[in-house]
Amino acid sequence: MTGASIGLVTAAAVLGASAGLAAPHVARAFRPSAPPRPSRAGQAAPPPAGESGHGAPPAVVGAVVCGGLAAVRGPEPALPAFLLVAAVGVVLAVVDLTSLRLPDPLVGAAALGGGTALTVAAVAAGTPGRLALALAGAALSFLLYVVLALLPRSRLGFGDVKLAAVLGLPLGWLGWPTLWLGLLLPHLLNGVLVLALLVAGRIRRDTALPFGPALLTGAWLAVLLA
Repeated sequence: MTGASIGLVTAAAVLGASAGLAAPHVARAFRPSAPPRPSRAGQAAPPPAGESGHGAPPAVVGAVVCGGLAAVRGPEPALPAFLLVAAVGVVLAVVDLTSLRLPDPLVGAAALGGGTALTVAAVAAGTPGRLALALAGAALSFLLYVVLALLPRSRLGFGDVKLAAVLGLPLGWLGWPTLWLGLLLPHLLNGVLVLALLVAGRIRRDTALPFGPALLTGAWLAVLLA
């Protein structure tokens, strides 16, 4: 890595770590006064990372997420958009793990920040077609997740639907293969996690689990692999 690349990755990692440090405080502000929504059997999701004493601290996760994006994507015009969505995504993941919610103000902030940064990138690079692809990706993600949320016995909420639409912006910007991968990976990751937790006896079949972290992780991996 050159000195400039190291500086870029370091700055991105600091941004992610800052988002991770702020995440538990933001999560407490959005946490409902009542306990998290239980499953039909009355069993709520396991405690989130950072509160149960297990899992990586949010600051470390944020540093890895944003630093990884900067290391892999480099100083491309769309990098600020990826980093903005990722930083807000770290906070959203902690909120969802804590209270099984994806609050509209945070999802809206990710949409506004990511959409604005991608618009600036399209103008700066003279590639309006990429912005059209990003908007198409957001629309397609929204429609697909609406269908999934309306399926019988679906556990997806409309917070998941709105977050999928937001993540469709950077995924669509990178092209259709990246978009499809970003739509598929969350379900694969969530399936593996649920199976592991069931085998370990941590949850039951009707335990309520957040899907936002899987959405965010799948989109992050798809961007890294693009």
